[in-house]
Amino acid sequence: MKVGFIGAGRMGRPMVARLVGAGHDVRALGRTAERRRELERLGACAVNEVTEAGARADVVVLCVFTDEQLRQVCLESALLPSMPSGSALVVHTTASPETIEAIADRADHVGVVDAPVSGGPHDIASGTLTLFVGGADDAVARARPVLGCYGDPVLHVGPSGTGQKVKLVNNALFAGHIGLVAESIRLGERLGVPESTLLAALAQGSAASRVLGIVAARGSVASFIEVAGEFVGKDVAVVRGIAEDLGTDLGALDNVIKVVDHVMDDAGKV
Repeated sequence: MKVGFIGAGRMGRPMVARLVGAGHDVRALGRTAERRRELERLGACAVNEVTEAGARADVVVLCVFTDEQLRQVCLESALLPSMPSGSALVVHTTASPETIEAIADRADHVGVVDAPVSGGPHDIASGTLTLFVGGADDAVARARPVLGCYGDPVLHVGPSGTGQKVKLVNNALFAGHIGLVAESIRLGERLGVPESTLLAALAQGSAASRVLGIVAARGSVASFIEVAGEFVGKDVAVVRGIAEDLGTDLGALDNVIKVVDHVMDDAGKV
């Protein structure tokens, strides 16, 4: 397939590598000469403009960092008009469902598939990235040969925008788990048990969880926040903003997420 790719950063680069390795014809946007050289080394055709990525593409993949960047690319550039009728636009950015709706309204000739991710570059490299996919059946079917290059499972959770909603709930729960781990470590330390001892022991008991395992692998809550705090902070801000827009809140989850806010404050991540 002809694949356009925009956002070949920390997460996007290994996606490009997997797509090229699967035999797809990838045209990837590189804003600088250095970035274009990196993309060429991966086997992609590096381009200078979003329209070059979109023209003649069967699928265009967006992996930009923020909702604002997503709106700039899709609503303030010529990307969508450059895409062929019947092509698909895949959005991996964790964004507002309202942004996805605005893009879908603008892209009447393109199938919009929101596919926020759960996992990291190592999951992409191994082809085991979790994708929460929203979109019409035909658009998702068109995008599956691309998504399957680095995603497993690829979970079609509903119409366009639903992927974002599932990812936002996932992120709220993920952040809540981090807060619970941090509070548990504080309790243990008040009882005189070091963090390293707790992490090693709790991961083997009934309190074990995926988040606890990730934190234990990093050696401490602070070390995990040092690596992932920027992404966690961004996603939590999106969750809170959308909940507020919908006239609700995060309930009890917000109490433990505030613990994460304090940890990130201490680490200088917010």
